[in-house]
This record gives sequence, C-alpha cells and structure tokens, in this order.
Amino acid sequence: MGKDGTHARSAPDLRVQLGPLSLKNPVLTASGTFGYGQEFSDFLDLARLGAVVVKGISLEPRPGNPPPRIAETPAGMLNAIGLENVGVERFVAEKLPYLRKRNATVVVNILGNSEEEYAALAERLEDEEGIAALEVNISCPNVKEGGIAFGTDPRMAARVTEAVRRKTTRPLITKLSPNVTDIALIARAVEDAGTDIISCINTVSGMAVDVFSRRPKLANILGGLSGPAIKPVALRCVYQVVQAVSCPVIGIGGIQTALDALEFLLVGASAVQVGTASLVRPTSAVEILDGLERFLRHQGLASVREYIGTLDTSCRFPLAEETCAGDE
Repeated sequence: MGKDGTHARSAPDLRVQLGPLSLKNPVLTASGTFGYGQEFSDFLDLARLGAVVVKGISLEPRPGNPPPRIAETPAGMLNAIGLENVGVERFVAEKLPYLRKRNATVVVNILGNSEEEYAALAERLEDEEGIAALEVNISCPNVKEGGIAFGTDPRMAARVTEAVRRKTTRPLITKLSPNVTDIALIARAVEDAGTDIISCINTVSGMAVDVFSRRPKLANILGGLSGPAIKPVALRCVYQVVQAVSCPVIGIGGIQTALDALEFLLVGASAVQVGTASLVRPTSAVEILDGLERFLRHQGLASVREYIGTLDTSCRFPLAEETCAGDE
C-alpha cells in the first residue's frame, strides 16, 4: 500500500511517438517562455523533460521591441517582446552546446520574415548535433506580402512549411496561430505541405490600457495573450485540429497543472507544451510531469498512450455522477 492509500503499481510508460519524433514523455516547454533552457537549469533537470523548445531563433540577432513589453492581465499575460534573440550563429556557438551537455532533447523554434529566411535557417541547422526537431513559427509577418502573418493564410502557411521541409530531414513541427477564422483549414494546408507534427496554439492577439495615464500598457500597443485565460480557446483549437488532420498534435495554451495537460491529451493531443506557467513557477514543467504519472498510476493505466484521445463525445451534457443512459 502506498502512502496515499492506493496500491503500489509499476511506473506508467510515459513515452510518446509523434510521427518520426520519439519523446521520453509528453511534457515539453513552450518557445519564448523558457529562454534557451540554461536559465531554468538551477530549478529542474532539463533531461527529464520530453523536450526543451528554445525561444525563437532568427538568422540575425534581433533586439526586440522597446519596453514596456509585458503586461499582466486577469488570468494571463500580454507580451510584445518582438522575437528578441541572439541569432542562429550565437545560438549554435553558445546555447546549443550547453543543452547537449545537459542531455536535453532540443527542439529549435525558427522564425523569419520571408520563405527564404526560414529555409536558410533550416539549412544552417541541418548538420548541427543535438537537435531533435525544428518548430516553425508561422505567426511572423511576411514582409514581401504586406506584413500579413504567414499563419493566417493557408497558401502562405503551406509555402513556408514546404520551404523548410525541402531543407531539413529532421522532424518538422509547424506552430499555428489562433488568430484565424478556421484553424483546421490552416492545419490541413501545412500537413499537405509536409509537416510531421502540428503545435497549437500561439498567443491570442490582445491589448491592455491604463485608464489613469490614458496610454497603452505595451509600447507596441498590441501583444500576445497567454496563460490560463486562453486555455478554453486553445483546447477548442487542438480538438478541431486533431479532427482535421492525421499527423500528431502538440497542445499549448494556459497549461498550469497536470489536470490542464490531461485535458489536452484527452481531446487528442499527443504531447503538451508548458509556457507562461514556467514564468510563474520555474518548476512547473516537472511538476506537471510528476502529476501526469500520479494520475495514470491512480487510474491503473500502464501507458499515457492509453489515455490520449479517449474523449467520449457520445453524451453531450451528462450531469456529474450520472451516465448518458440514465440509471434507474
């Protein structure tokens, strides 16, 4: 008998297979909220995570937007960091070696303002050791087409995915924006273009103002909303994408606890990314991982794969403790 009163069971198998990408467990960090990994290494063992998704990397260093760049909101956070990063050469020379030394599974998020930039990044990273997959951020503006975000148009989303696919043999993840009318349409477009995996969602466009100064709280005026406030939106998007495509899906958005992560797995996500929670509690990702294992053990499940995608939608509005058929 365990300390919690339950019978002791062998540890559940947390391994997941996302197309060509094998992960030791389904808990990853989200790009932009975990730095380059090293910043969090005093708080947790990077090697325990399914993967560390580093902040977005561009061909050249980017200074980002002027401050203020972050604003707290009810149940969330707005950011307009502006994709600040050290650029691919410094990442390869200074950041990637540390992650390799810590035996972290590394996913590199890449970004650009043209298809050519995305392709050049994929080509530059192709021969670097210690990279498990690339994640393509298609929420960036396409400077050649009036600054429209790649991810808001199926044709542009497909083109940038194809450009990266041609330059890499690594597992390819395409990260979708929720700021669209039909996310399933975008998902099908990038799947047809050759992505192996889809991750969703990126931040939701938002704004905050100060009624006393009568000024925006962000210098950029608009920003990306993340945190618990967007979880219902993210969950809906993940569910719709899972129904629309055959490739694996990674769920992102407002995941603070193991129960949150389990909701995404239940609707069909094969893995999750933990974002804003890491800024609140640096140990969030491993706490969620531990919570998943406890849940599976309590449920008597030998593997997390037995739980993924098992949502029962046959009864739309069951009351608590009742069955659809109705017990007599």
